[in-house]
Amino acid sequence: MKTTGNGRQAQRLLQLAELFPERAAIFPQLRYMGSKFRLLPWMHSVFSTLDFSSALDAFSGSGCVSYLLKCMGKRVVANDFLNFAFQIATATIANSRHRLGQRHLDLLSEDNSARDDFIERTFSGIFYTPADLRFLDNTWANIDRLPTRYHRAVAIAALVRSCVKRQPRGVFTVAGDPDHYKDGRRDLKLTLAEHFAESVRLYNDVVFDSGRENEALRCDVFQIDAAPVDLVYMDPPYVPRADDNCYIKRYHFLEGLASYWRGPGLTPLETSRVKKIPKRFTPFSYRRTAVEAFDLMFDRFRNSILVLSYSSNGYPDLEVLLRLMRRHKPRVRVFEHEHRYHFGTHDRVSADRASVKEFLIVGV
Repeated sequence: MKTTGNGRQAQRLLQLAELFPERAAIFPQLRYMGSKFRLLPWMHSVFSTLDFSSALDAFSGSGCVSYLLKCMGKRVVANDFLNFAFQIATATIANSRHRLGQRHLDLLSEDNSARDDFIERTFSGIFYTPADLRFLDNTWANIDRLPTRYHRAVAIAALVRSCVKRQPRGVFTVAGDPDHYKDGRRDLKLTLAEHFAESVRLYNDVVFDSGRENEALRCDVFQIDAAPVDLVYMDPPYVPRADDNCYIKRYHFLEGLASYWRGPGLTPLETSRVKKIPKRFTPFSYRRTAVEAFDLMFDRFRNSILVLSYSSNGYPDLEVLLRLMRRHKPRVRVFEHEHRYHFGTHDRVSADRASVKEFLIVGV
């Protein structure tokens, strides 16, 4: 762990890292592209050097950074344009007291004769076992019977985590029945119902009242309409050096599951072997639009402290981002950390790409 400054600053970060809130460490992990979970102690040390009481996590993803900020006692607004990320944020950030008790679990597990069989019909032979698919259909048929949107969000978050844990590699780009993978991993041995019961316990455990009015939003970053905040944390989908950064491609099943494939843009593509849903445009995904998008984003939030996550294997380059942020902030610092991503490292080349330097670019 280091910062591009003097040794005294680096020592201060190490001391602050030791004050990492224990509650943040129990947040349910997801095998999620670009997850910052393992970086949370370092990020906490950087956040602790800044003077702020409210924060926007503009691309909340798995929710772990928003949860860290909540554990630090900040008022948090967690935003993502993906519905399944919004549901996780509703369950863990906006939710201050609602948990799924045994009576709720009993309700969710009741055999619902009126249930649709959309998931079993659509994904049979693609993902999961027939029993797993029927479990998803039946549980979804009962979710609307839960008493509040927070209860429903906890249930959806637990379903999402269950599907990631049960799916080989945690992504939905290739078909695969977990029973065909005989490598002994516990996650592939458990049924979705067993994963769900475990995930509910984990999400129940992280529900707490921080004494702040926290929010979850589902918006494009350029359309966020929230009360002003002191700090904006940004972790957009950088254009990678190879492959792509499409979250819809990797997690289309989770995005559909979060609303039972109801709504515009959620109809599975018949030409897709794995029944993907259409991609959604974001300017951060393309070299021709990414630089301008960063500039516009910095300008939009220029009245707040800016904190940008950046990996050395992304585009634009660090120097470009520094130049852009300095257009909007008089003082810009860079904090640096060595990091290895475990997502998608299936050969030596991709494993080398996964070893990167992680930066937090701070503008005040």
